[in-house]
Amino acid sequence: MPRTLAARRTRHRLAADAGLLVVAAAFALPLLWVVLSALDRHADLRVKAPDGLTLDNFDAVLNADVTFTPLLNSLILCGGATLLTVGCAALAAYPLSRFRSRLNRPFLLTILFATSLPITAIMVPVYALFVQVNLIDTRQGTILFFAASQLPFAIWLMKNFMDGVPKELEEAAWTDGASSLQSLVRIVLPLMGPGVAVVTVFSFVVMWGNFFVPFMLLLSPDQMPAAVSINEFFGNRGMVAYGQLAAFSVVYSTPVILLYVLVARRLGGGFALGGAVKG
Repeated sequence: MPRTLAARRTRHRLAADAGLLVVAAAFALPLLWVVLSALDRHADLRVKAPDGLTLDNFDAVLNADVTFTPLLNSLILCGGATLLTVGCAALAAYPLSRFRSRLNRPFLLTILFATSLPITAIMVPVYALFVQVNLIDTRQGTILFFAASQLPFAIWLMKNFMDGVPKELEEAAWTDGASSLQSLVRIVLPLMGPGVAVVTVFSFVVMWGNFFVPFMLLLSPDQMPAAVSINEFFGNRGMVAYGQLAAFSVVYSTPVILLYVLVARRLGGGFALGGAVKG
């Protein structure tokens, strides 16, 4: 009987491992195609080894008009919107985490509902509003809408992380004369560094890959971010420059990868606050 049970567990474990390998392959194949096609002079839709390694595709896309200007626009839009989102989310999550009210739960449920609204459902009234207030084709208008669209989920995440910081630490600061804002900036946010890192990375990645919002709100080609300019590689009558598209995708993914590497240590950290409350 024990042998039968052990054999059954082994079969289940092997089946689970096989399923995970299939899922991993489904995610790895597109990435493998991007890397191989970027180095292939005759790239197509097939995942294949390059006929000969070449950097011609990178030479074709690494110029100001195709890559550098759109990437700079993306960094300005997404970086500015991420800073605004994280700052506003921290200020909004703090009273939700620290003060109890009958309105907390309805407000949080409203925020949760707002996260489920599709962008396409609100773009028409947003476009009309932006036309009236002269924010169409402006970076500041796009940054504001990026931040507003990402803010509900950022508040939800920030509040959950903030709940893990003991309130006793703030009370000690209040005893020494610190205000609520000072305790938030000097105590709560530093202690919830992993949470701030999660919100920052998540917000930046979502905005970085957003095509629809800048495509609708920006009109000038010189202000378009990389998420929109990548559409230029899809030519007329189905003609696609696959090699250049793959090379651009590699360059386009680099800032997100670098951001994750920079905050990886913070993401791996924990809330080691047990000893801080004792004594």
